[in-house]
Amino acid sequence: MASIKPRERTAIIQSLRAGVTPRIGLEHIQVGRANEVKALIEEIDLIAHGGSSFKLIIGDYGAGKSFFMQLIRYIALEKGLVVINADLSPDRRLYASAGQARALYQELAKNISTRAHMQGNAMSAIVEKFISEQINLANKQNKDVNDVIRMQLHSLSELVGGYDFASVIETYYKAFQEGDENTKNCVIRYLRGEYTSKQQARIDLNVRTIVDDSNFYDRIKLLARFIVQAGFKGLLVNLDEMVNLYKLPNQKSRSANYEQILRILNDCLQGSVEHVGFLLGGTPEFLQDQSRGLYSYEALHSRLAQNTYAKIANVVDYKGPVLMLENLSPEELFVLLCNIRNVFANGDKSKYIVDDEALHAFLTHCSSHIGDAYFKTPRNTIKAFVDFLSVLEQNKDISWQSLLSNIKITQDSDDDIVSIKSQNSENEDDDDDLVNFSL
Repeated sequence: MASIKPRERTAIIQSLRAGVTPRIGLEHIQVGRANEVKALIEEIDLIAHGGSSFKLIIGDYGAGKSFFMQLIRYIALEKGLVVINADLSPDRRLYASAGQARALYQELAKNISTRAHMQGNAMSAIVEKFISEQINLANKQNKDVNDVIRMQLHSLSELVGGYDFASVIETYYKAFQEGDENTKNCVIRYLRGEYTSKQQARIDLNVRTIVDDSNFYDRIKLLARFIVQAGFKGLLVNLDEMVNLYKLPNQKSRSANYEQILRILNDCLQGSVEHVGFLLGGTPEFLQDQSRGLYSYEALHSRLAQNTYAKIANVVDYKGPVLMLENLSPEELFVLLCNIRNVFANGDKSKYIVDDEALHAFLTHCSSHIGDAYFKTPRNTIKAFVDFLSVLEQNKDISWQSLLSNIKITQDSDDDIVSIKSQNSENEDDDDDLVNFSL
């Protein structure tokens, strides 16, 4: 096996111990989901060739939605797309009137990534790549760079807010020529949606519009077109934790956000936008609850309903707008634990902390204490396994058999809490013997 970089090893282990998805090194632990990955690669290729895509990634808590979406993010970056990603929260929504939609755009813009800048904050690099592309084009055609930039940006003016967007890019080029770092920073702030005052934006950049709650989606479309002009193949928008819309207590607010989803869905499926795709991660209740979920909005219910013929044939339709993540099989979970063991050993088989017998024993142990949920929602099992290996790595004199025989792993009914406690404890409520991991 290939060796694993220390930085990747540390990032993977720390992320899995915290119950979150690693941002790097996913290829070292990915297992299963071959059909789902193949379907999303086809969607990425569609975006790269000028199409658009909309996918709801649906799975239970801990079933691997975030991991899957991060994997698709990694593939999209490798294929030359730009990716923006964010988690929705009470303070970040698709539609709002008190700044929550702007806050979502700001988070997306902060996390904008390219293959060369996988950790985000790539807005400046994208703008400078656009300028470099136009300088090269102007040199080839023996034209003035300003004229070439203006011609390339002309198509932006047909979109909402496009005139001001094009104007700030031209301003950036002028500042680039003059070495005016302050103005360049103002342009990047504008593109990130960090201006909250139209007056200040007008003073700094002579524009009349800024990103606000009313034009969140319009700005995404503008950004996608500009990204293609900069030489990238398209834009992928990753939005996770969509369940936060389901949790909105106000029915009017939920409906307004669902209407925004409908608008995005219609644009993507009707081909009204180019070189852009949306991945939205949520739970089954977010989709299927007919009183609060997407199915409560009739126009979305009809568009997102399960393929009847696929249901009759007991097969999965990977081409539809909804992708239900299938559970990992026990065999796939075993391979995943093997991969995690390999990460701990930096890819060196001679340094494995435990053998295959220990992996089988660990899974049997989890199955007997957690039940089928140990592979249906593998996050809890993975976290426990990483903790298990960490203890053995730091304490060479402890045998894995003694750990498994003295530790009881339980899980509550909502699959979000794992309790690990010593079976030797006389008092199960003793804080020294009971540790709850909220995942």
